[in-house]
Amino acid sequence: MNYIGAHISSAGGLEKTILRAFQINATAFSFFTKNQLQWFSPPLIQEKIDAFKNLCIKYQFTSKQILPHSSYLMNLGHPINEKLKKSQDLFLNEMMRCNQLGLMFLNFHPGSHLNQITEINCLSRISDSINIVLEKTQNVIAVLENTAGQGTNVGYCFEHLAEIIKNVENKSRIGVCIDTCHLFASGYDLRTKEDCKNTFKKFNDIIGLKYLKGMHLNDSKKPFNSRIDRHESLGLGEIGKLVFTWIMNNKNFHNIPMILETINPKIWKEEISWLRSQKYN
Repeated sequence: MNYIGAHISSAGGLEKTILRAFQINATAFSFFTKNQLQWFSPPLIQEKIDAFKNLCIKYQFTSKQILPHSSYLMNLGHPINEKLKKSQDLFLNEMMRCNQLGLMFLNFHPGSHLNQITEINCLSRISDSINIVLEKTQNVIAVLENTAGQGTNVGYCFEHLAEIIKNVENKSRIGVCIDTCHLFASGYDLRTKEDCKNTFKKFNDIIGLKYLKGMHLNDSKKPFNSRIDRHESLGLGEIGKLVFTWIMNNKNFHNIPMILETINPKIWKEEISWLRSQKYN
């Protein structure tokens, strides 16, 4: 089964995300568990936790269909120890919030070296950060997202993600989310069926499809291998629609949340409907 949805606003309360997802006929969704522009947020109260869980049951969203996203403030590979600790504390808080809400995933961007340490040292710091937080939490899987390689971000190639995973001690609690815009912008082509097959064969060979826990379905405003992260609505960017049809018909991507982060929320319902219509049988 294909679980398809979008990154939903949590304005007015986390439970509102479920209602908004239902309104666009989504069977998956993503959201921020807290204000993503603030380091600290008030703890979740039991009333809100119960409301979220009850609405998930009412509208038939299980934890495997929900892929919450962590704050963009976080840099788990930060070269300065004090700032690294601040990011680790934020990551820990978000993992604990997901566990409180009964969720099984937390999606996050790996980190940046800021031109102060080498890429390999940055990757090592990210693995260490994940190990520290997994040791202090339970149940929730930390889901690495590939990046476009903009600025000093690491995680723009499969080898980076594989290196991080290699050094994570509890392999059962680490996974990957593939963003199609980031993939294309970082130099993995997706414009033909052969491109799609080759790119995901590389993913399987270097990382392993068993680690794939979710996908972000986005077209790209910027050209192939631009290393610039700019999302576009499906079919209106440089990638085109073929890859999304291919993904919808590939059994390797069944039963994982596939999340739109395209730029026009007004057409998410339409995009979800179009994705569902692409099934060959």
